[in-house]
Amino acid sequence: MQFFDTHAHVNFQDFKEDGDEVIRRALDNNTWMVLVGAEYKTSSRALAYANKYESGVYAAVGLHPTHLEEIIEQGKDARGATQFITRGEQFNYDSYEKLAKFEKIVAIGEIGLDYYHLDPAGDIPAVKKRQKQVLLEQLKLARSLELPVIIHCRQAHDDLFPLLQEFKKDNRHLIPSDRPWGVIHCYSGDENLAWEYFKLGLMISFTGLITFSKMWDDLIRKIPLDKIMIETDCPYMTPEPYRGQRNEPLLVQYVANRIAEIKGLKLEKVAEITTQNAKRFFGI
Repeated sequence: MQFFDTHAHVNFQDFKEDGDEVIRRALDNNTWMVLVGAEYKTSSRALAYANKYESGVYAAVGLHPTHLEEIIEQGKDARGATQFITRGEQFNYDSYEKLAKFEKIVAIGEIGLDYYHLDPAGDIPAVKKRQKQVLLEQLKLARSLELPVIIHCRQAHDDLFPLLQEFKKDNRHLIPSDRPWGVIHCYSGDENLAWEYFKLGLMISFTGLITFSKMWDDLIRKIPLDKIMIETDCPYMTPEPYRGQRNEPLLVQYVANRIAEIKGLKLEKVAEITTQNAKRFFGI
């Protein structure tokens, strides 16, 4: 039985001491992965990891919307850290294009919109505008290289959906009709929105969040398996029964198992179809 973690961050600082050990543990248990960048540094690190392995480890490069601004927030994040810090990066199309041309790069991501971390004291309209502009630049980069996109959306579906709709309309000649061209990762929308994303030619993916929240049970029950993928988003979103610990690609099987339970299917079936979906989506 094979699993495919379509969104992992073993290239983040959380795995600085044991990243290769974490990757090998997954590969030894027939679990493949895509390591996803959030800015140039972690994108480069994702590629470096992927290049170490003959198969089973791939990479995506992109600039996450929260890394466009310098952000320092006190309080606890998903890992229990006491701060959320980003240093702010200007998107450089040429630099990301060079990275994205390497063989092990299978997607542009993670890119998107994130309104959760907006500074109430800042120029919110300007920040939102910048996020949209950089997202559009990265969508164009992806289509120029014929790569799918991994899209992040937090508290921004009202802006994200029309933007993607308009992008597809304006670039119809570049959007493939025979396969999905993007995925909304860690899907947070409702059922109606999911079907609208499907109509745009996108997929959605689920994390360990579905193992401790029933919010998406009805959606998962109703949508066909060929529309979804599974992911860990590690080190975040750790599934039950490991919640509170650092997440890792090996634990993606618990996401698959929860989908199997909700849909009344055998785990083997969910593993097989979601793995096929991932390989097709990423061109592996």
